[in-house]
Amino acid sequence: MDFKLGPKHLELQQKVREWCEKEVMPRAQEFDRKEEFPWPFIDGLRKLGLLGIPFPKKYGGQEIDAVGLVVILEELGRADASLALLVESHNGLCSNHIFIAGNEEQKNKYLTRLAKGEVLGAWALTEPGAGSDAQSIKTTAVFDGKDWILNGSKTFTTQGSVAGTYVIMARTVDPTGKPGMTAFVVDKGTPGLEVGKKEKKMGLHASDTAQLHLTDMRVPPSQVLGKIGGAFRDVMKVLDAGRVAISGISVGIARASLEEGIRHVKPRKEHFRIAADQPGLSSAGRLLADLATEVDAARLLAYRAAALLDAGEKFTMAASMAKLFSGDLAMKAPTIVLDLFGFEGATLDNPVQRFFRDAKLYQIGEGSSQIQELIISRHLLAD
Repeated sequence: MDFKLGPKHLELQQKVREWCEKEVMPRAQEFDRKEEFPWPFIDGLRKLGLLGIPFPKKYGGQEIDAVGLVVILEELGRADASLALLVESHNGLCSNHIFIAGNEEQKNKYLTRLAKGEVLGAWALTEPGAGSDAQSIKTTAVFDGKDWILNGSKTFTTQGSVAGTYVIMARTVDPTGKPGMTAFVVDKGTPGLEVGKKEKKMGLHASDTAQLHLTDMRVPPSQVLGKIGGAFRDVMKVLDAGRVAISGISVGIARASLEEGIRHVKPRKEHFRIAADQPGLSSAGRLLADLATEVDAARLLAYRAAALLDAGEKFTMAASMAKLFSGDLAMKAPTIVLDLFGFEGATLDNPVQRFFRDAKLYQIGEGSSQIQELIISRHLLAD
């Protein structure tokens, strides 16, 4: 058992870290305040190959393993959780669904463009009345003998208004009358696909989140991803892998919070003493020590889940454990560090308040903490 990253992962980590520190971190606060999509960063992501991280080179990807993906997303999460979410959702949701369920023609047509960063991808599952329960979606697709006709609405779609390629889930009935869920891949500008309201969110201001409205949208059979009525299983595969990836972002948020806490406390150590006549460890020191321990624990959980995924072993419970622990820590770490800052933490110039606002999504997205607890408990109590 080796707890050290190999040379390739360390090189990847350093390359992404240097780019983030030079290009992203100096401007992350600006995009957050203006609530602007960070278009200036897209070219950098493209040049670094970060829009096609795990996919084969024949499709324009980088063939980086799941551990490498977690390494990358931790660095991006440390710099800007909005940008990290863009990379994670583009790779792990939209593109990965096409990779998992698409045929060779679809992969060559859609995945190649996504992996090269020619377009951004969006994955449309969530609806106003269907969040954690994916099977309760209301969007329908009816086959008229020539095309599938889609009607319905999607909400909280990441990259919803900026994507060039969409993977959309809908309820269908197969030729035998059996109901199910089917995935469709469509291009921006498809008649009947309308971008609705762009959401104004508590955090992740630089991440594009929008509603989609589907009105008699005609989709030919060639754009069905996988089997008709068989998308639910593919969605679960996508989400399992996505939970490994998103854990890396949560670790990055927690790590960034810890680093800001250390930076704040170190020159003020004497102010954080328990008492003037007691030279022992400060209360702040204890908090930072506990946080540092939990950040390492969260990272190791994410690495374990990623290593199981890379090895082709069962990883669902490990992914849920990593997502649960790291997502809760992403919220806990900035909360604690803001307390250390006191009134200074309430200013918008303080990056920790951004970490705090951004972190909530990582307890909710791709399966809430409660859903992860349910998944873990089912594995523990299974026969």
